[in-house]
Amino acid sequence: MPYIKDKDRKKFDESLSMIPEFSTKGELEYVVYSIMKQYMSTREYRYSALHACVYAVQHCADEFRRRFLDKRENEAREANGDIN
Repeated sequence: MPYIKDKDRKKFDESLSMIPEFSTKGELEYVVYSIMKQYMSTREYRYSALHACVYAVQHCADEFRRRFLDKRENEAREANGDIN
């Protein structure tokens, strides 16, 4: 998961803070895809590296879903009532 040590986060935090606000989902997808390509640019084009890249993004998506989307769904269920 994305839980790396604080000292390791610092080398990315300044660059990440310089990314402009996203206007569309497409812009977000472009940046994520570009980061994946950058990751692969320093690795051999092998299944294990490709899988690690996709797996990392999937893990981040799973964590985002767990922390944010699931929370929002639970709030909507509580506000509107559960389905039968």
